[in-house]
Amino acid sequence: MDNKSINIIKSSGETVKFSLEKLQNSLKRTGAEKAIVDTIITTVVEELYPGITTKEIYNRAFALLKKKERYLASKYKLKKAIYELGPTGFPFERFVGAILKYSGYNIQVNQIVLGKCVKHEIDVIATKNSDTTIVECKFHGEQGLNCNVKVPLYINSRYLDVKEKWNGNSKNSNKLTQGWVVTNTRFTEDALIYGNCVGLYLLSWDYPKNNGLKDRIDRLGLYPITVSTLLNNREKQFLLSRDIVLCRELIGDDFYLDHLGVSDVRKQRILKEITQLCNY
Repeated sequence: MDNKSINIIKSSGETVKFSLEKLQNSLKRTGAEKAIVDTIITTVVEELYPGITTKEIYNRAFALLKKKERYLASKYKLKKAIYELGPTGFPFERFVGAILKYSGYNIQVNQIVLGKCVKHEIDVIATKNSDTTIVECKFHGEQGLNCNVKVPLYINSRYLDVKEKWNGNSKNSNKLTQGWVVTNTRFTEDALIYGNCVGLYLLSWDYPKNNGLKDRIDRLGLYPITVSTLLNNREKQFLLSRDIVLCRELIGDDFYLDHLGVSDVRKQRILKEITQLCNY
């Protein structure tokens, strides 16, 4: 074994490499101290057994991190938490709108807009200074379902139809200058090539590099309510149905926890977790 990878034996008897470096980096990205990361890696390696899966390894690392620092474990499960914003995709649209709002845009969500040819339902309209952007969100509830080239092709045609009508209307003081495509997964290579060629702004889990969805969430502290390790699924769905999509929104509207019948002790634990997470 080296410090970058180890051999694990699958249930079929096949030996494969598992990247310790990748696991280590995922733990470091939560902000965990080196001593905590090293302890978790050591424990995980000691507990390996033939047939263990990559998912089981990451689940064990998550459980160990949760014991050390619960709010860091929330960061660790961020990608899974985004998937939990489904199944309709509307909470994801509100989530993307919130990220833009805290980035200095004025936003409207789920609007009907006239194009030159037809009406369009636009997920997010974002305005900053004298420029307006329309944002289309492509939510996937399962891993591995990436956005292929059909997505930016379709969205670019809608953007051009809306743009011609919008910028030809003298009543609109702001010019429509850009179309965005945002997904919680990834874009295929063809989707990236086409989107960049026609001038769409593409935002995915890890694209653009160092400024993808994950980077923006970490930088702004805009974590979805679904990252909480203390709220159960029923409670999360209740809060989403009340338009509480961000952890920081619950800090301001904590009376919803009373509606859920959460005890005072547990309520304080939940608020402490999300306050630490949002750097309040």
